Amino acid sequence: MALDKIGIAKRISQEIEDGYYVNLGIGIPTLVANYVPEDMQVEFQSENGILGMGNYPFEGEEDADLINAGKQTITAKPGAVYFDSATSFAMIRGKHVQLTVLGAMEVAQNGDIANWKIPGKMVKGMGGAMDLVGSAENIIVAMMHTNKKGDSKLLKECTLPLTGVGCVTKIVTNLAVLEVRNGKFHLLERAPGVSVEEIKEATAGDLVVEGEIPEMNI
Repeated sequence: MALDKIGIAKRISQEIEDGYYVNLGIGIPTLVANYVPEDMQVEFQSENGILGMGNYPFEGEEDADLINAGKQTITAKPGAVYFDSATSFAMIRGKHVQLTVLGAMEVAQNGDIANWKIPGKMVKGMGGAMDLVGSAENIIVAMMHTNKKGDSKLLKECTLPLTGVGCVTKIVTNLAVLEVRNGKFHLLERAPGVSVEEIKEATAGDLVVEGEIPEMNI
């Protein structure tokens, strides 16, 4: 069975190491904070000026003044700090964040990412994604493998306006875990019950499959 959004978030949480500073983008990435082991020390950074984000609040415990960059209500861990946008982006541009997790509409096999604009639709701007993809050395994309029409979102070349060039290192989708290496997608893991052939059919870019591909451990 293909993963749902929670399954994708759970798998990405396994990529986080103790002591990491992590930025979570809007959408599926925000769920990742819910699945990091309690005994692991991880600092989640939000570009609107928070270091030490916690999980989503339970219903009735929301604080309207405590939000992430996507305007979602969040919690703060003990010791969390708040600062202005300039300080937040100095932290990002200074490469003080070990891991960035972003959603995407398209990813190309050379690591290009398109995640901010669909032509003809009004958007306020690229936002912090431009700084994140330009500064982070480890970028994981969390997304569905195909769009609502069933077309692949893993392409030879992006068709939508780019957010960043050659920056994505790994992708976790509802079907698979893939690494971007040498200008191709390398299949590392498959979702439970999903075959390699299904992943091949859903991937428009060049896909490298080497040996037996294990199932994800979710």
